Amino acid sequence: MLYRIITFIGGLVFVVALFALLWFFCKKFLERHGVTDQVSDRAMVLATWTFAGISVGLVFAVVGAFVLGPWAFYRTLRGHDVAISDSAAIWWGFGIVVAALGLCAIGFFGFLMVVGAY
Repeated sequence: MLYRIITFIGGLVFVVALFALLWFFCKKFLERHGVTDQVSDRAMVLATWTFAGISVGLVFAVVGAFVLGPWAFYRTLRGHDVAISDSAAIWWGFGIVVAALGLCAIGFFGFLMVVGAY
């Protein structure tokens, strides 16, 4: 029973870590593309919608996260008036989603190995 509780708490920590990684990558993306006004707030909005897209995509199938996450990133980015082409925005969104999910997955599987659940 203790391992279940530890694993559940660890899972919650990694959900928070996923959002934090998305926020960090979105902030770096905006800074790289010349956004200087309210970067943290804009990154929060961008990360929130990207996280929502990933979450809905994970419910339907794991592959859906890699479709809905970048799409949500692209749709939200259009409202921030960043000078970037549509295709580049989708590819940047895909890269951010892959990087954030990959880092969290590696960390979570390592965590599961440490607690003996995997």
